[in-house]
Amino acid sequence: MVQRYVRIQADSGTVHYGLFQLDHSVILLSAAPWLGGQALDMAVSEGDYRLLAPCEPSKIVAVGRNYRAHAAELGNDVPTEPLLFFKPPSAIVADQEEIVYPPQSQRVDYEGELAVIIGKQVKNISEEEAASAIWGYTIANDITARDLQRQDSQWTRAKGFDGFCPLGPWVVRHIDPEAHLETIVNDEETPRQATAISDMVFAPPMLVSYISQVMTLYPGDVILTGTPEGISSLQVGDKVEVEIEGIGNLTNTIIAPPLPAPELPAAVELEADS
Repeated sequence: MVQRYVRIQADSGTVHYGLFQLDHSVILLSAAPWLGGQALDMAVSEGDYRLLAPCEPSKIVAVGRNYRAHAAELGNDVPTEPLLFFKPPSAIVADQEEIVYPPQSQRVDYEGELAVIIGKQVKNISEEEAASAIWGYTIANDITARDLQRQDSQWTRAKGFDGFCPLGPWVVRHIDPEAHLETIVNDEETPRQATAISDMVFAPPMLVSYISQVMTLYPGDVILTGTPEGISSLQVGDKVEVEIEGIGNLTNTIIAPPLPAPELPAAVELEADS
């Protein structure tokens, strides 16, 4: 079995990195694997932990329009160099967690993506050096408030709501360059998105090198490599799954925002008996 590195919260409340096993137990690691964590003689059984997003990045650097067909479906040209933006770490949610549909938006889209996990601190590295800086891969869903993206002059609000970066369920060290990505909504027979990750305009090593010319990348940082064509909107109650061959399946459900608390009637002051 391919080793699958996870991050969990045990029922005791403690958070651990670990190795996911066939019986769904988790062998604990002494630290994050990209920080040299080693397997301990300790395991947590299925049912005694909650799966978390597999890393805690200092930043999430995302790449826009990195598939030609996706750029075309939005009426945009393919960038001549990577188009970068940020998603805040506060947007991260784990596999099986819910995503709140923000009341500010009338159109929320999925964007299934391959995510790269950085394994060491790097700055100003070449493409050749970048290959060794990539520790592993996971799955991401770059949830986007499309109407707000078109309305605003930049993408922070549209991409940054809490819950707008599902990540997981685990990290694997290697992936087939020809692996396929699919996005499925509500168990539909035909995927909404279906393509090989090799269709990217800029491959992961190039992206890591390019981003490192701008900012220092730290162990555990995440790079979202872009989404293929086939985006469409999600509604409250929808289940969205992103599958990548060799990694697995990332599943989340869209829920309605909480209703505002009702206004309480004004307190009535009673006069004291005279």
